[in-house]
Amino acid sequence: MVTSFSNGPSHTVAELLRALVTAGLLMSAVVHFELWAQGVSEVAVIGPLFLLNAVAGLVLALVLLGWKHWLPAAGAIGFGVLTLIAFVLAVTVGLFGSHEVATGVPQLLAGVAEVVVVVGAIPLVVLGVRSR
Repeated sequence: MVTSFSNGPSHTVAELLRALVTAGLLMSAVVHFELWAQGVSEVAVIGPLFLLNAVAGLVLALVLLGWKHWLPAAGAIGFGVLTLIAFVLAVTVGLFGSHEVATGVPQLLAGVAEVVVVVGAIPLVVLGVRSR
């Protein structure tokens, strides 16, 4: 069975994008886990969601590395977009009774990581769909 990105110049581009998206997923997962461990775990609803985000980022990163297909990249797009939307909501109108601030190193790291995930995963999906 032939998988996506099996050979050619697009293979190299796809592997570079895969590494970039994986790094973004892992960075987001680490930031969310660190914040969860520093006390966000005590916040109702938000605490479990931070832990879920950390686990999902790790799992998606591992799947993206192990399965050379466009579907994990599509999952990464969903992860990045939903995490960014949740952050914007938490900063602007509040989310599940919690109101976040938009400043700080963790917020910056996670925000950049999630933008990298989305921006890197979109062409990865396109390359994967084209190669099929």
